[in-house]
Amino acid sequence: MPDAPTPIRSDILALDNQLCFAVYSTGLAFNRLYKPLLDAMGLTYPQYLVMLALWESDGLMVGELGERLFLESSTLTPLLKRLETAGYITRRRNPEDERQVHINLTEKGRILQQQAMACPATVLKASGQSMEQLMQMKNAAVKLRDAFNAFNAAR
Repeated sequence: MPDAPTPIRSDILALDNQLCFAVYSTGLAFNRLYKPLLDAMGLTYPQYLVMLALWESDGLMVGELGERLFLESSTLTPLLKRLETAGYITRRRNPEDERQVHINLTEKGRILQQQAMACPATVLKASGQSMEQLMQMKNAAVKLRDAFNAFNAAR
């Protein structure tokens, strides 16, 4: 006699029970929180992420930057062009390998870092959480991201 199908819980597909929706809607809330801060700096959120990576490690190549941010070079290149036009970075091809493009901060890009210091403090204040609680959430999110990436790579 075949096994009876497992009954489907009626709430398994409820929107409020979805981790993906909680992450998505939290991302939207983050964007609303960051928007006025980034508007004042003349940056979009993806451009801010590029600047964060460069403030941490100036002189990255486009490929390294893409790996760090989980972005394809076709997505990254227009962001970099706009940041270069704004005067925050320079792009320089490697003379020995024209396929490699080094990204460096300009003085204007380095100065912008001081203005960006307001972002983490605003997030901390708006969250109503302690720094330790936020770091625990960040670590859990990174662990989940890495597990999903590993799963997708194994497919």
